[in-house]
Amino acid sequence: MDKALLIQLGGSLAGVVLLVAIAAWFGVARATPPLDAEAARALLVVEFPDHRPDAVWIAADGAGLIAREGALALVLYRRGDGYVARDLPWSTIAALRPSNGRLLVRLSDARPVFAVADDVWPPRELA
Repeated sequence: MDKALLIQLGGSLAGVVLLVAIAAWFGVARATPPLDAEAARALLVVEFPDHRPDAVWIAADGAGLIAREGALALVLYRRGDGYVARDLPWSTIAALRPSNGRLLVRLSDARPVFAVADDVWPPRELA
């Protein structure tokens, strides 16, 4: 290796170390906290401002929720460090069957999995 290549490699390494240190210092990589009732309500208002759900079910692990508004299901699930919102017909959600404590929802662009406390679906609060 010649001297110029070593200088370039050293400069690149120093730049990467600096960027990692800045990201760690600002806390860019942070875990999304699990949903509770208050956070779920606030998230529903932000993501679905024109809807007022009749009932809300939060997944057992807090990684998502399913809300019902008449014949419409409002689905929120964790993706990366945020949440993704989708709406589906309630009949699609009601027809799902959990397996091993997990409920798999098939969307056109994703397959979110919700943790259920037991294998009873839909739960009493959504029925």
